[in-house]
Amino acid sequence: MLFAICFFLVVVLDQLTKAWVVHHFILYESLGIIPGFFNLTYLTNTGAAFGILAGHPGWLRQVFFIGVAVIALTAIFFIHKRIKEQSHWYTVGLALIGGGAVGNLLDRVRLGSVVDFLDFYIAGHHWPAFNVADSAITIGVSLILLMNFLLASKGAEQKR
Repeated sequence: MLFAICFFLVVVLDQLTKAWVVHHFILYESLGIIPGFFNLTYLTNTGAAFGILAGHPGWLRQVFFIGVAVIALTAIFFIHKRIKEQSHWYTVGLALIGGGAVGNLLDRVRLGSVVDFLDFYIAGHHWPAFNVADSAITIGVSLILLMNFLLASKGAEQKR
């Protein structure tokens, strides 16, 4: 149940925030939130992270990204079945990754691109814009890596 709740919350929050941005901004419009550090900027990304594959034909990108999402979601399902008993944090991490993948997949299927709007920068140097789904994926991966590190450390300590 924890997996389903986290997964659903990520997808809903991602899609609601993207819909809000699309409704309230025109493409490339920016609103300063924290001057010199953070803007809401409506952008679209036809590629993957950092615009990878953006220059390739649309049909090829769609097939590739849908295929990757299906493979990732299948892997998440099987991994979750195997490791959910080790820690609830694995469940949360996998749900964040899966929810983020579905959030971006929905954009690709509906729009042919992903809506990005979180724009962080320092002194004119911008981090590539991202969205709630991207954030969930990053947090989920980080959480799983942290759990692996903590469990490995715990196991090494018990062997002493």
